[in-house]
Amino acid sequence: MTGESSSIDSTRPSIARVYDYLLGGKDNYAVDREIGDVFKRDLPGSVAIAFANRAALTRAVGELVTTAGVRQFIDLGSGLPTADNVHQVAQRRAPGTRVVYVDTDPQVLVHGRALLEENDRTRVVPVDVRDPEAIRNHPDTRELIDFDRPVAVMFSAVLHHVNDEEDPAGIVRYWRDQVPSGSHFFVSHFRSGNNPETAEAEKVLQGTFGRGRWRTDAEIEALLDGLEILEPGIVPAPRWRPEPARGPADDGGERELTVWEHLIAAGMARKA
Repeated sequence: MTGESSSIDSTRPSIARVYDYLLGGKDNYAVDREIGDVFKRDLPGSVAIAFANRAALTRAVGELVTTAGVRQFIDLGSGLPTADNVHQVAQRRAPGTRVVYVDTDPQVLVHGRALLEENDRTRVVPVDVRDPEAIRNHPDTRELIDFDRPVAVMFSAVLHHVNDEEDPAGIVRYWRDQVPSGSHFFVSHFRSGNNPETAEAEKVLQGTFGRGRWRTDAEIEALLDGLEILEPGIVPAPRWRPEPARGPADDGGERELTVWEHLIAAGMARKA
């Protein structure tokens, strides 16, 4: 969560680049891989958190376009590109969909500016997610998003990087008040497990970045105050509207999740 004027610093780890490394990307440096390897080596299985989160985001975007009919997205704390970004998932289903990405990581902004050259329905707004009014009033947001029509506000793996004293609920509340009825909110968030794995993973993030707040399901629900939380509620990300299983091995039942897959929750809410 740095400013727009910051340059890429390959000597300090970046949250976005560590995620990129865990997802198998190549936009990272040795310092990022060092942190990522702590998860891979000392917390085996924890990489599943990143993949479960990304898969839930992809499913959410698809449902918002095809079922809810949303054609505008604001993706807060968007991170580095992966195989399926929000605009790619959405525009495959509805080519006219507009997406505003919000991030301040310098490397994310480099990719974002390249993105602008190939997609005129996408913008990257270099403003801190903790300053929602500046995001709302940014010229690119005002140009692309019509706040008289439903908007999908995406908080994918970002609010757990906002400490309690920075008022994450206030950030959500600001956007709730800005968008019209029929708008949707998607949240994925580190989920307290009251186990050694949760404590160790939280310790690594806080020790590296000085932030990282695991929250209970009730605390995550409270972030969505004033909104209608849709089925199946706040649940482990792999349990959030999973794709139907296919193949001869499918016995119709749910597979058991690993302890790590329980540590990322997802949920969607709608403004009535």
